Amino acid sequence: MKPTLKLALPMLAVLAVAATMSAGRRPLGAASPWAQSDTVAKPAPAINPASIVDEVIWVVGDEAILKSDVENMRLQAEADGVHWSGDPDCTIPEQLAVQKLFLHQAAIDSIEVTEAEISSSVDQQINFWVQNTGGNQEKVEEYFKKSINQLRQDLHEDFRDRQLIEKMRAKLVEDISASPADVRAYFRDIPEDSIPFVPTEVEVQIIVRTPRVEPEEVNRVKDRLREFTDRVTNGETTFATLARLYSEDPGSARQGGELDYTGRGILDPAFANVAFNLTDPKKISKIVETEFGYHIIQLIDKRGDKIKCRHILLTPQVSQEAVDQATNKLDSLADDLRAGKFTFDEAATFVSDDKDTRNNHGLMTNNTEQQLTSRFRMQDLPTEVARVVDTMQVGQVSQAFEMRNKRGKKVCAIVKLKNRIPGHRATITEDFQVLQNVVVAKRREDFLRDWVKNKLMQTYVRLNDRYRGCQFEYEGWMK
Repeated sequence: MKPTLKLALPMLAVLAVAATMSAGRRPLGAASPWAQSDTVAKPAPAINPASIVDEVIWVVGDEAILKSDVENMRLQAEADGVHWSGDPDCTIPEQLAVQKLFLHQAAIDSIEVTEAEISSSVDQQINFWVQNTGGNQEKVEEYFKKSINQLRQDLHEDFRDRQLIEKMRAKLVEDISASPADVRAYFRDIPEDSIPFVPTEVEVQIIVRTPRVEPEEVNRVKDRLREFTDRVTNGETTFATLARLYSEDPGSARQGGELDYTGRGILDPAFANVAFNLTDPKKISKIVETEFGYHIIQLIDKRGDKIKCRHILLTPQVSQEAVDQATNKLDSLADDLRAGKFTFDEAATFVSDDKDTRNNHGLMTNNTEQQLTSRFRMQDLPTEVARVVDTMQVGQVSQAFEMRNKRGKKVCAIVKLKNRIPGHRATITEDFQVLQNVVVAKRREDFLRDWVKNKLMQTYVRLNDRYRGCQFEYEGWMK
């Protein structure tokens, strides 16, 4: 935990004492067996900044910002490819200070985040770094000079704070909206080049067939999981070791299959039913089938309505013969669609295995932050779909192709390009939602800026003198 103001100020004293004593000096005012009672204390020599391990540089309310916090944020930003506008030595501490204001309000408003949300975000961040190094985990550890487990522990509080801040910001602006009249008034007099440009968008229908997994392959996977259970039960190895070596869940394998405290509603129902019925950490569950594959589970702990457990996931492999059979059926279906024997809407409803689209006549939907829409920018489509759609004409039905669905399973698909909307300047009639989002975003940004300014006026702030020459985004840090 980062020290609060009550702890941070003594920490400075301890650091200063450590620096003076390491140089063979006693700190000002310290008792000495050879000191005479009438000895006049001399001022302590200046402390070499290089000898200070860490220090409090800003205090916001009762929260301290340490020099190490700034360095950690700088390192993380560099790893993410973020470039700072202005002087990072001023920008980073101010950004941290603004975060403290939102965190303080989140505590007042009792905003909460779950352990599952935090763990998921931490894992995504670490996986992003690993992928950026070509899958080389050791390079990430070398860059941060910490093991992956240490990074995970260090990031936990940071990501908890990030999510609290996002929820607090969302709560502050949740009631801000814009009427059609507001949108028209906002864009009535602005220059044309200030009107948002909407890139090319497409609407796509899809029919998916899942290749049949041979019973022999299912039995092979189950036998493998039974073997893992026997090896752990016999004391030959540990569940965590086998998970690291063999689990096909990329999100948990590196952590020994461990899933942090998670509520029932977040887990696959079949997985949750078995996991929450476990009572003995020394025993391993029966084999569980979910839409992701087959699992075995080991209980770690239960806390209220949440469970902490490990699991090993194995996914049956689909044979090329099964893929070819599914592809041939879809190609035959595509020929019938082109011949007009029935519509794509009908085929998607009765033939597709994709439960996310078949009840919507196969129409793919894009769940953005602002809305659920059927329009996709090309970069937002699944890679395999975008590659096929890129060369199609509106109304055309594709040849069958292979792809990975959202659950990582290999499937076969055909698509129809229902509509293509060329890139253009947004208009009220065609792109009202786009323009409304711009107005709402601007109003929310202005509201949050005003909120920070007002919060600053009511909050105790103290910063190190060396920051007094900075050009800050917000006024009011120096009082």
